[in-house]
Amino acid sequence: MIVVLRLGHRPDRDQRVTTHVALTARALGADEVWVSTKDLSLERSVRGVVDRFGGGFVVKTGVDWRKAIRSWNGTVVHLTMYGESLSQALPTVPDDDLMIVVGAEKVPREVYDLAHRNISVGNQPHSEVAALAIFLDRLKGGNAVERDIEGRMKIIPNPRGKTVVDGRNG
Repeated sequence: MIVVLRLGHRPDRDQRVTTHVALTARALGADEVWVSTKDLSLERSVRGVVDRFGGGFVVKTGVDWRKAIRSWNGTVVHLTMYGESLSQALPTVPDDDLMIVVGAEKVPREVYDLAHRNISVGNQPHSEVAALAIFLDRLKGGNAVERDIEGRMKIIPNPRGKTVVDGRNG
């Protein structure tokens, strides 16, 4: 089980980025995304993608992040610019029973202390979506983007257009 915990989501400001965190988590092999702020609109949006494109991905909002981290039975990894190098840390990170913490606004100091590992995906400012994508792809051996998720809709690679197959139509 891989869960992504999104901290500090502000619905009026972070809707698009948090949605991208959730969709990236789903597409690259996480099982669930938990968001610290209650946001029914976000839940509906992500569930709509899961309904159309498949998978058993779960989204939960309004999660008490302190309680979630403290009660997690596996490894908690916080993705940050200030942690240990991804390349050095990755060989010792388990790929199951894993909670991956990504922030929105400034992450409280307490998160650095509660996490088992603080891992740096680069040491320059960049997006939490990018950090999560790189981390999950490397965790999955560099082929997470090749995952095939069975769903009603499927996008077929096409060098010059959009090819979408909808199972309802055929």
